[in-house]
Amino acid sequence: MSNVPHGLAMERDAGPFDPPSEISRLRDARPVSPLVFPDGHEGWLVTGYEEVRQMMADTRFSSRLDLDVIHVPYETGMPTPTEPSPQLPGMFIAMDPPDHGRLRRKLTGAFTVKRMKTLEDHIVEIVEKQLDHLARLTPPIDLVKEFALPVPSLVICELLGVPYADRDSFQANSAQFMVRDQPLETKMGAYVALNTYLTELVTNKRAEPGDDILSDLARHEDLTVEELTGAAFLLLLAGHETTANMLSLGTFALLEHPEQAAELRANPDLLPGAVEELLRYLSVADIFFRYATEDLELGGETIPKGSTVVVSLLAANHDPRRFENPDTLDVHRNARGLLSFGHGVHQCLGQQLARIEMRAGFEALLRRFPTLELAVPAGEVKLRTDMNIYGVHELPVTWSATGGN
Repeated sequence: MSNVPHGLAMERDAGPFDPPSEISRLRDARPVSPLVFPDGHEGWLVTGYEEVRQMMADTRFSSRLDLDVIHVPYETGMPTPTEPSPQLPGMFIAMDPPDHGRLRRKLTGAFTVKRMKTLEDHIVEIVEKQLDHLARLTPPIDLVKEFALPVPSLVICELLGVPYADRDSFQANSAQFMVRDQPLETKMGAYVALNTYLTELVTNKRAEPGDDILSDLARHEDLTVEELTGAAFLLLLAGHETTANMLSLGTFALLEHPEQAAELRANPDLLPGAVEELLRYLSVADIFFRYATEDLELGGETIPKGSTVVVSLLAANHDPRRFENPDTLDVHRNARGLLSFGHGVHQCLGQQLARIEMRAGFEALLRRFPTLELAVPAGEVKLRTDMNIYGVHELPVTWSATGGN
């Protein structure tokens, strides 16, 4: 397999917002490409927009991790798995129909557009309060720590019924869990700590339900405590990690495109469209895995049964066959059809919530801190190339004395 890429390019050599250049080249040449994994597995990489859409809509590309070994396309510094991962109760992200639907259906009521709409005013309030806190600080500050992480953490805690006072431990544990090449013991330690915490929480909710999503779930007698805990783990992790990274990386992108930020300040009506464009442009949840349960055709290639198939949503969202000048941030673009929330049965359950948080977050930040700017050169911002969700580790920002009100 000469000229077949070995390993997945991870370095952001084309800048902090674009896919690695090798992945863009590959997408333009061969959107469904063989890929030799570090452990020698001959798997596949899917990068084209149409091909990614088609693949994610086809459940024969399984999301389960327990069918066979799911091979990892980058060096992790960890021993190569020889056994499939066990099926974790409640983790519907790693399930196929019908099991996936049984669990997910119990949650769709909690995340209806209508319910999210009623939350909107409260989310705006949370954002404003957090910015009051920001305005009292002396810059420079780290926007991740003081704004981008607290806002979605507060929202998801209230929604799920997780005490916000416990955030330090669950944020630390989920951060440990998300490090890509974390030693297995550290990762499992974080997982067990989070699981133990959530088991106690859902057990209490089952005994004394409140007005929150975990209590609503706990009322379903047919769900075991293990399933409740797994679902809680998924919602808590997905609910603050992704949005926090979109808020910080999105702010970084706007500060690097001041003319776009100025347009949004002048015309807040552009915000809903700008949020879609930022979602497309940044695609913080990028790399996903599927397992071919039979020989499958995709994009003119035959993917043999047993292959691990890696998909890059970032590459697909930057496909010039679908979006014109895709590597340009354009708040006027109609980014409809973006794949940032996935596609098919696993499409993100909390996507409306994420959109509301981002609209509220970017609108208020731009309005209240018109002089916001990076406090370090852009090249010094630490990128999360080592994490499963992309973003920045810190975003040092500053503003002039009159800038935070």
